[in-house]
Amino acid sequence: MTLGAEDNTEKKTQGTRSILKCLTECPNGAEVKVVSVNAGRGAKQRLADLGIVPGVKIKKTRSAILRGPVEVIVRGSNIVLGRGLAAKVMVK
Repeated sequence: MTLGAEDNTEKKTQGTRSILKCLTECPNGAEVKVVSVNAGRGAKQRLADLGIVPGVKIKKTRSAILRGPVEVIVRGSNIVLGRGLAAKVMVK
């Protein structure tokens, strides 16, 4: 009986576990939370000036089909990021 209970709790934790991914991998319309910014000092500062810092919630509104920019809503403002810069934003 204990073996079955352990399996059940393991399945529950797997279902609630959130996976980190970059902003470019999120589907359009997804509301996500910024976890980290994996960039150099200049890019990190630029994103911070735009309001994209760890802990803030953002919504990805659209992205180009083939390697184009990504549009997000951050604290009520629409911001367009280049795909390279958006790929450095880790979200869950």
